[in-house]
Amino acid sequence: MTTLLGFGERLPAESFPAGDVLLPEGGRTGLLFILVEGQVEIVKGDVQIEVVADAGALFGEISALLDTPHMATVKALTAVRAVRIEDATRFLHANPDLALEIAKLLAHRLTNVVGYLADLKRQFEGHSHLGMVDEVLETLVHQQRQPFTPGSNRKPDPAM
Repeated sequence: MTTLLGFGERLPAESFPAGDVLLPEGGRTGLLFILVEGQVEIVKGDVQIEVVADAGALFGEISALLDTPHMATVKALTAVRAVRIEDATRFLHANPDLALEIAKLLAHRLTNVVGYLADLKRQFEGHSHLGMVDEVLETLVHQQRQPFTPGSNRKPDPAM
């Protein structure tokens, strides 16, 4: 089975200095990155969501698969080496083994989110300010291929 890191090791990696933005939030680059080494931060608006240093980490997959702008900025915190894949959609069509690995990764992430929300629901059952957890869980578990729209019901346009 092909892993993301194994796949990335077969392709040439590029170097990016600390401070470089690999993917800009709201941009439509068509790029996909596989981290080889270094540390990047994921930033949504002005909030740092995560720092990633795991070789084989993937960035840009949601934007590529849904044909939407990037949900967050990916920025090099240290010098970074990463595989840069142009025209990610075409690349994934041509490499179904990598597309399957990405599908597994996304399924794993979704499973974690659903588990996390179920745990929140258990912990805060009866607290009205977290009543929306029921609605989020129902949507995650039962929503099927509907058109993707960025934002939320509270804030439909994430650019605002």
